Amino acid sequence: MEKFLKKSSWTDIIISFLFVLFGIMLIARPGSIMSIISILLGAICIIIGILKGVDYFASGKTDNYLLAVSIVAIIAGIIIMFCANIILSVFRILIAIWIIYSGIINLQTALIWKDYKSKLWLTTLLLAIAMILAGVYVLVNNGAMLQIVGGIIVAYGVVDILERLIFIKKIENYLD
Repeated sequence: MEKFLKKSSWTDIIISFLFVLFGIMLIARPGSIMSIISILLGAICIIIGILKGVDYFASGKTDNYLLAVSIVAIIAGIIIMFCANIILSVFRILIAIWIIYSGIINLQTALIWKDYKSKLWLTTLLLAIAMILAGVYVLVNNGAMLQIVGGIIVAYGVVDILERLIFIKKIENYLD
Protein backbone atom coordinates (compact mmCIF):
# COMPACT_ATOMS: atom_id res chain seq x y z
CA MET A 1 0.00 0.00 0.00
CA GLU A 2 2.83 2.39 0.88
CA LYS A 3 4.50 1.87 -2.52
CA PHE A 4 1.24 2.57 -4.31
CA LEU A 5 0.63 5.78 -2.33
CA LYS A 6 4.17 7.02 -2.92
CA LYS A 7 3.95 6.27 -6.65
CA SER A 8 0.58 8.00 -6.84
CA SER A 9 1.96 11.01 -4.97
CA TRP A 10 4.91 11.31 -7.36
CA THR A 11 2.47 11.24 -10.28
CA ASP A 12 0.51 14.05 -8.60
CA ILE A 13 3.74 16.01 -8.11
CA ILE A 14 4.55 15.73 -11.82
CA ILE A 15 1.04 16.88 -12.73
CA SER A 16 1.30 19.80 -10.30
CA PHE A 17 4.69 20.72 -11.77
CA LEU A 18 3.04 20.84 -15.21
CA PHE A 19 0.35 23.11 -13.71
CA VAL A 20 3.10 25.40 -12.38
CA LEU A 21 4.73 25.54 -15.84
CA PHE A 22 1.38 26.27 -17.48
CA GLY A 23 0.68 29.03 -14.93
CA ILE A 24 4.09 30.58 -15.55
CA MET A 25 3.42 30.52 -19.30
CA LEU A 26 0.05 32.22 -18.72
CA ILE A 27 1.76 34.94 -16.68
CA ALA A 28 4.62 35.43 -19.16
CA ARG A 29 2.73 35.09 -22.46
CA PRO A 30 -1.04 35.28 -21.91
CA GLY A 31 -1.83 36.23 -25.52
CA SER A 32 0.12 33.37 -27.06
CA ILE A 33 -1.33 30.80 -24.67
CA MET A 34 -4.86 32.10 -25.31
CA SER A 35 -4.32 31.77 -29.07
CA ILE A 36 -3.10 28.19 -28.71
CA ILE A 37 -5.97 27.26 -26.38
CA SER A 38 -8.59 28.85 -28.65
CA ILE A 39 -7.22 27.05 -31.71
CA LEU A 40 -7.21 23.71 -29.85
CA LEU A 41 -10.70 24.19 -28.39
CA GLY A 42 -12.06 25.41 -31.71
CA ALA A 43 -10.55 22.44 -33.54
CA ILE A 44 -11.98 20.03 -30.96
CA CYS A 45 -15.46 21.54 -31.41
CA ILE A 46 -15.18 21.35 -35.19
CA ILE A 47 -14.03 17.71 -35.04
CA ILE A 48 -16.93 16.86 -32.70
CA GLY A 49 -19.29 18.63 -35.10
CA ILE A 50 -17.95 16.70 -38.08
CA LEU A 51 -18.21 13.39 -36.20
CA LYS A 52 -21.80 14.16 -35.17
CA GLY A 53 -22.55 15.05 -38.81
CA VAL A 54 -21.11 11.72 -39.94
CA ASP A 55 -23.25 9.98 -37.27
CA TYR A 56 -26.32 11.84 -38.58
CA PHE A 57 -25.76 10.77 -42.17
CA ALA A 58 -24.79 7.23 -41.11
CA SER A 59 -28.00 6.86 -39.09
CA GLY A 60 -30.04 7.42 -42.21
CA LYS A 61 -30.88 11.05 -41.38
CA THR A 62 -33.35 9.94 -38.73
CA ASP A 63 -31.91 11.75 -35.71
CA ASN A 64 -32.27 15.50 -36.26
CA TYR A 65 -30.70 16.08 -32.83
CA LEU A 66 -27.35 14.89 -34.23
CA LEU A 67 -27.58 17.33 -37.13
CA ALA A 68 -28.33 20.22 -34.77
CA VAL A 69 -25.44 19.29 -32.47
CA SER A 70 -23.16 18.97 -35.50
CA ILE A 71 -24.02 22.42 -36.83
CA VAL A 72 -23.81 24.10 -33.42
CA ALA A 73 -20.46 22.45 -32.63
CA ILE A 74 -18.94 23.49 -35.96
CA ILE A 75 -20.17 27.09 -35.60
CA ALA A 76 -18.98 27.23 -31.98
CA GLY A 77 -15.58 25.89 -33.06
CA ILE A 78 -15.23 28.56 -35.74
CA ILE A 79 -16.27 31.31 -33.30
CA ILE A 80 -13.84 30.04 -30.64
CA MET A 81 -10.98 29.87 -33.15
CA PHE A 82 -11.47 33.27 -34.74
CA CYS A 83 -13.20 35.37 -32.08
CA ALA A 84 -11.45 34.25 -28.89
CA ASN A 85 -9.95 37.70 -28.30
CA ILE A 86 -13.35 39.37 -28.57
CA ILE A 87 -14.93 36.82 -26.22
CA LEU A 88 -12.08 37.23 -23.72
CA SER A 89 -12.28 41.04 -23.93
CA VAL A 90 -16.02 41.09 -23.26
CA PHE A 91 -15.57 38.66 -20.36
CA ARG A 92 -12.66 40.74 -18.99
CA ILE A 93 -14.69 43.96 -19.19
CA LEU A 94 -17.68 42.37 -17.43
CA ILE A 95 -15.46 40.97 -14.66
CA ALA A 96 -13.69 44.34 -14.27
CA ILE A 97 -17.01 46.18 -13.99
CA TRP A 98 -18.21 43.68 -11.38
CA ILE A 99 -14.99 44.09 -9.35
CA ILE A 100 -15.22 47.90 -9.49
CA TYR A 101 -18.92 47.79 -8.56
CA SER A 102 -18.16 45.51 -5.59
CA GLY A 103 -15.40 47.86 -4.50
CA ILE A 104 -17.76 50.84 -4.63
CA ILE A 105 -20.36 48.97 -2.56
CA ASN A 106 -17.66 48.08 -0.01
CA LEU A 107 -16.55 51.72 0.00
CA GLN A 108 -20.09 52.76 0.90
CA THR A 109 -20.16 50.10 3.61
CA ALA A 110 -16.90 51.44 5.04
CA LEU A 111 -18.33 54.95 5.24
CA ILE A 112 -21.44 53.66 7.00
CA TRP A 113 -19.25 51.76 9.47
CA LYS A 114 -17.26 54.94 10.08
CA ASP A 115 -20.48 56.72 11.07
CA TYR A 116 -21.19 53.91 13.54
CA LYS A 117 -17.62 54.22 14.87
CA SER A 118 -16.75 50.63 13.95
CA LYS A 119 -13.09 49.70 14.21
CA LEU A 120 -13.33 47.82 10.89
CA TRP A 121 -14.13 50.84 8.76
CA LEU A 122 -10.52 51.67 7.90
CA THR A 123 -9.67 48.09 6.93
CA THR A 124 -12.82 47.90 4.82
CA LEU A 125 -12.00 51.26 3.23
CA LEU A 126 -8.48 50.13 2.27
CA LEU A 127 -9.74 46.82 0.88
CA ALA A 128 -12.46 48.62 -1.08
CA ILE A 129 -9.90 50.97 -2.62
CA ALA A 130 -7.66 48.01 -3.46
CA MET A 131 -10.62 46.25 -5.05
CA ILE A 132 -11.49 49.28 -7.19
CA LEU A 133 -7.86 49.61 -8.30
CA ALA A 134 -7.76 45.88 -9.14
CA GLY A 135 -10.92 46.28 -11.22
CA VAL A 136 -9.41 49.21 -13.10
CA TYR A 137 -6.23 47.19 -13.67
CA VAL A 138 -8.23 44.29 -15.13
CA LEU A 139 -10.21 46.76 -17.26
CA VAL A 140 -7.18 48.40 -18.86
CA ASN A 141 -4.83 45.39 -19.10
CA ASN A 142 -5.75 42.83 -21.76
CA GLY A 143 -3.65 40.05 -20.26
CA ALA A 144 -4.59 40.71 -16.64
CA MET A 145 -7.27 38.02 -16.39
CA LEU A 146 -5.00 35.34 -17.78
CA GLN A 147 -2.09 36.52 -15.65
CA ILE A 148 -4.26 36.35 -12.53
CA VAL A 149 -5.43 32.86 -13.48
CA GLY A 150 -1.79 31.94 -14.16
CA GLY A 151 -0.81 33.17 -10.70
CA ILE A 152 -3.58 31.13 -9.10
CA ILE A 153 -2.51 28.04 -11.05
CA VAL A 154 1.13 28.51 -9.98
CA ALA A 155 0.09 28.92 -6.33
CA TYR A 156 -2.10 25.81 -6.52
CA GLY A 157 0.68 23.78 -8.10
CA VAL A 158 3.29 24.83 -5.55
CA VAL A 159 0.96 24.14 -2.61
CA ASP A 160 0.02 20.74 -4.05
CA ILE A 161 3.68 19.82 -4.58
CA LEU A 162 4.53 20.78 -0.99
CA GLU A 163 1.55 18.82 0.36
CA ARG A 164 2.56 15.73 -1.63
CA LEU A 165 6.19 15.94 -0.52
CA ILE A 166 5.09 16.18 3.12
CA PHE A 167 2.72 13.25 2.57
CA ILE A 168 5.49 11.12 1.04
CA LYS A 169 7.84 11.96 3.90
CA LYS A 170 5.27 11.09 6.58
CA ILE A 171 3.40 8.30 4.80
CA GLU A 172 4.34 5.77 7.48
CA ASN A 173 2.53 7.89 10.08
CA TYR A 174 -0.67 7.81 8.04
CA LEU A 175 -0.65 4.04 7.56
CA ASP A 176 -0.25 3.15 11.25
